[in-house]
Amino acid sequence: MTTLSELNSCGEAAFVDTLRGIYEHSPWIAQRAAHRRPFASVAALKLALQAALASATEDEQLGLIRAHPELAGKAAIAGQLTAESTHEQAKSGLNLCSEDEYAALHRLNADYNLKFGFPFILAVKGPDGNGLTRQAIIATFSRRLQNQRADEMAECLRQIHRIAELRLNDLLQVVLAFGARIMEWSETIGALSDADDGLTCAYMTPAHRRTAAQLADWMYEAGMATHVDAVGNVVGRYLSDRPGAKTLITGSHYDTVRDGGKYDGRLGILLPLAIARHLHERGERLPFHLEVIGFAEEEGVRFKSTFLGSNAVIGQFDMALLEQVDADGVSMRAALADAGHDAAAIAAIARDPAEVLGFVEVHIEQGPVLLEHDLALGVVSAIAGSSRYLVELTGLASHAGTTPMNMRKDAAAAAAEIVLMVEQRCGQAASLVGTVGQLEVPNGSVNVIAGHCKLSLDIRAADDAVRLAAVADVLDGIAAICARRQVEASARQVVSAAAAPCAPWLMDQLGAAVERAGLPRYELASGAGHDAMAMAKLTDVAMLFTRCGNGGISHNRLETMTADDADIAAQVLLDFFRSFRPRGA
Repeated sequence: MTTLSELNSCGEAAFVDTLRGIYEHSPWIAQRAAHRRPFASVAALKLALQAALASATEDEQLGLIRAHPELAGKAAIAGQLTAESTHEQAKSGLNLCSEDEYAALHRLNADYNLKFGFPFILAVKGPDGNGLTRQAIIATFSRRLQNQRADEMAECLRQIHRIAELRLNDLLQVVLAFGARIMEWSETIGALSDADDGLTCAYMTPAHRRTAAQLADWMYEAGMATHVDAVGNVVGRYLSDRPGAKTLITGSHYDTVRDGGKYDGRLGILLPLAIARHLHERGERLPFHLEVIGFAEEEGVRFKSTFLGSNAVIGQFDMALLEQVDADGVSMRAALADAGHDAAAIAAIARDPAEVLGFVEVHIEQGPVLLEHDLALGVVSAIAGSSRYLVELTGLASHAGTTPMNMRKDAAAAAAEIVLMVEQRCGQAASLVGTVGQLEVPNGSVNVIAGHCKLSLDIRAADDAVRLAAVADVLDGIAAICARRQVEASARQVVSAAAAPCAPWLMDQLGAAVERAGLPRYELASGAGHDAMAMAKLTDVAMLFTRCGNGGISHNRLETMTADDADIAAQVLLDFFRSFRPRGA
């Protein structure tokens, strides 16, 4: 068995030789990382190897990619792979392909090499290390064949890093204390869905209620005082033995968007739950009560009303929402009653701010920033505020063939110019984003100039002043475009949410825990909304982001992360809990 201590103390030649199988036929990577010893952790070693590759020339990177064998290719059939590659391909059963599967892979390999000039690289052991199915491999192959060359080369290097990570785990006999269980739990509740295909878990549906029951069972098994409250929040309290202890709250939401991912929200419940279980098994108590909340609703899928769970906890649940109805005409009040909840008890959910030490949320990033920086974790600096509008444009519908171009009052052309104006204005600041996500020409015809157009507008920034300045400029821009085109415009605001800065004193403690794990403290803003935005009205908040795979895709079944990233996030959060100092202490 090789240890990190041995790698830190041995000569450079021995270091390179020990790691010779980590990166395929490329000992230069270990050689360039050797001078960064000693490594404080396995995570720091992995990061140093990644940095060595990231700083290499493009030719060197291409050489590494081309050193890898094709999946189920001629070298595999002839038994000419390295021991590591042989083991990995066998883990996913690529040595057992059917005739049709071999044919599909042979065709994909040929098409891929022709398009990109290098072999397809995939960590076939998968995000949990247990191996992808052959069907999943072929589907991923087909999807990535549509990428642009630069994007695909970057993805190949990321996959090589994942392969190296798994090989290092094997070499150093790394046992993930939390990651495997978090991934397993994610699969278990990910199978509870309102839809037959994909994951949809909307508020108070049968799948939602089954998910709540499963979370409650796991909390109880972890030694937590557990209940499901009147709004559907699943609450587990790991009690302190200190007299007069206050409460540190963590958690996230367990509802999903339609056809969503398995980790959005749910990671922030399962990860601290795994920590509570670990503490319980050790008989270890914290100097504060640790409360893990699975917030019942954040996405707004069924009743178009977000943050129901966290708003109840902060005492700001809007009781008028109980009369909202879903697409089938079922009211929220009726849905709660059918699930056995008493809406009259919602007000009693509110926490006393004087008893709360703070709120910390772990969440998958839902974007590509950490992925592109080769970092497993990031400390969130602020959650972006959001301004949303519905814009209606009214021009004049007229004949497409007989109306001269300079006499048109084209609502669709005005909308097109507005889309580009939003893109241009919102590209002027780093944390600012603007999106026209809905665009409609009601009753449009191929031979009629659009007389009416509807579009949505979503502008977000971590700094409210930056966001509001952009909103003002965009609205002025819409007015100018429409005046010039003789099109009438109306804009109705539907969302106005202030940014939620994270508390520096909590960020510092999270960042210190990240650094103690051997990783750099990297700060980033969140463009997505989170339960922490609501909780910030009750107490100081902080967030820890974990890396999102597949190019940062989220709100999508392709959303993914790895067991190793889940594990290092849990290690950091546990260290944060053990080292936690209340504000002013």
